[in-house]
Amino acid sequence: MPLLTVLTPRSIRHDRGILKLLRALCAVAALLIFSGTLGTASAARLDGIDLPEQYETRYKALIDQLRCLVCQNETLADSNAELAADLRREVREMMVKGKSDQEITEFLVARYGDFVLYNPPVKSTTLMLWYGPFALLALGVLIAIITVRRRGRTEPTTLNATQHQQVQDLLRRQDEEKNS
Repeated sequence: MPLLTVLTPRSIRHDRGILKLLRALCAVAALLIFSGTLGTASAARLDGIDLPEQYETRYKALIDQLRCLVCQNETLADSNAELAADLRREVREMMVKGKSDQEITEFLVARYGDFVLYNPPVKSTTLMLWYGPFALLALGVLIAIITVRRRGRTEPTTLNATQHQQVQDLLRRQDEEKNS
């Protein structure tokens, strides 16, 4: 039997074996997807340095505010990159040495720039980052308004006698082709 006839919707409904196989494949795919995401979240926090319990909540809050320099759209807490693990380890070591959150943040900003902050401060060097999307949106709306207004102002095109006759001939030919 050809493969296409075996996998039609009607044959899938009648063939319980294929339906069970598809369910099993979906379950395995879901298991692989969710086990991968759960593994990354817990693996990101295991850096090999034991942090005293008194620092743990402060540590988690701080690494949630710092950006992974490799992944760029993930916090240090969520990233599995080696650089992120190194930065997490460095943050832990600085905490154990008694550094404040502000001192740790200032050290990382001095070393890597404002980009290391997941929410960088609004200042002259980051203005485009904060307000650029709104400026582009406003520009797009302005262009759309201008385009719509120009289209509304254009005068309808009038045909001269020759053009009018050509259109009539084309329409007549089209009607004749439909009727024949």
